[in-house]
Amino acid sequence: MVQYHKAVLTKRKGTGGKRRLSSDKRLANYGGFFTKPEFDKELEGDHRVHRKGKGGTYKTRLRSGKYANVISKDGKIQKAEITNVLESPDNRHFARENMLTKGTLIETALGKARITNRPSQHGIVHAKLV
Repeated sequence: MVQYHKAVLTKRKGTGGKRRLSSDKRLANYGGFFTKPEFDKELEGDHRVHRKGKGGTYKTRLRSGKYANVISKDGKIQKAEITNVLESPDNRHFARENMLTKGTLIETALGKARITNRPSQHGIVHAKLV
């Protein structure tokens, strides 16, 4: 079962008229479930999953990660090992579950960093030192 995203039909238009469907369900209106990318310290490397997308493309999703590309204050990028997930602005329970989402504060070998991308959409973790 896949999530179905489309305009809400329970509301009325600005003129007071009812909203009506102009077309049926399409593959373009279907979305996927949340991937839950997690930090796993026992993992040797990152675990990625490839999913088929529209138009013959593929989307790479991160299932579990151990490393992050960290941007330092002077603009240098280094690969650093994640040691802990400190806090998450999305949900306070995400930090307890070691989930890696955009905006999550993580502790790396270089120091505290904030995730700047969406690991479940990009398949890799990019972070910036705080």
